Amino acid sequence: MSFSVEGKTAIVTGAANGVGLAIARHFAAKGANVMFADIDEDRLIKECGERDEGDSMRYFAGDLRERLTMANLLSATLDAFDRVDILVNGSRQMLTSDPLDLDDTSIELMLSQNMMTALRLSQLVAKRMIKQAEGQERGQVGAIVNLSSIAARRTHPSLLGYSISCAAMDQMTRGMAVALAPERIRVNAVAFGSVMSTSLKDTLRDNRDYRSDIEDHTPLGRIAAPGELAEAVQFLTSESAGFMTGQIITVDGGRTLVDPVAAPAH
Repeated sequence: MSFSVEGKTAIVTGAANGVGLAIARHFAAKGANVMFADIDEDRLIKECGERDEGDSMRYFAGDLRERLTMANLLSATLDAFDRVDILVNGSRQMLTSDPLDLDDTSIELMLSQNMMTALRLSQLVAKRMIKQAEGQERGQVGAIVNLSSIAARRTHPSLLGYSISCAAMDQMTRGMAVALAPERIRVNAVAFGSVMSTSLKDTLRDNRDYRSDIEDHTPLGRIAAPGELAEAVQFLTSESAGFMTGQIITVDGGRTLVDPVAAPAH
């Protein structure tokens, strides 16, 4: 079986920074056509630069919590590459929560950003995948990968909202996998531990002890680089994972295998 994504067209959200950016770059390096999508237009321009019509890397800036923006993202992708084969839902937000504050809106915000946006975009893109596969009797029609977190399975009061949104993402992954299986569209997720994202870098800059805490509770003894998740995502979108759907692949350096009383997943 092949791990190749060459010639495929992928939409990667959250592609201006950190993990999403690493995945988008990785797919482009492996020969895929990639639409980098994010709300941060300045960062997208910095990362993607000016692109010619025939270039395999394009970018789209907008707030994907808005349905019109999602539709425009899909239209921009089709205008650039004529089709879409892969969707990576990497756009996410991490806020702290106060479990006893009745006015705390963090849970609603993160459910909207981290789960509902991924669900709505998956529905929209899946419909296009089905349409473009009319007459295709065999083979994969499309692949969707959601970025989740081990926070879905770990408990830390200050991350209540984030944990709930990630748990919802995992269950959405399973539900959509079953719903789209008859259409030959596979849906999986990657749940990761601490990755050296932009937000984590900022946190570590302000709290050096936090890095030691994370490393002490990770059997492999380090924080992952964003690019290390990209290979796992590529595998899940490739033909080599053709009989995998509804799975939550854990990439955490063994952190969920040890004492849960540890630094929160980030």
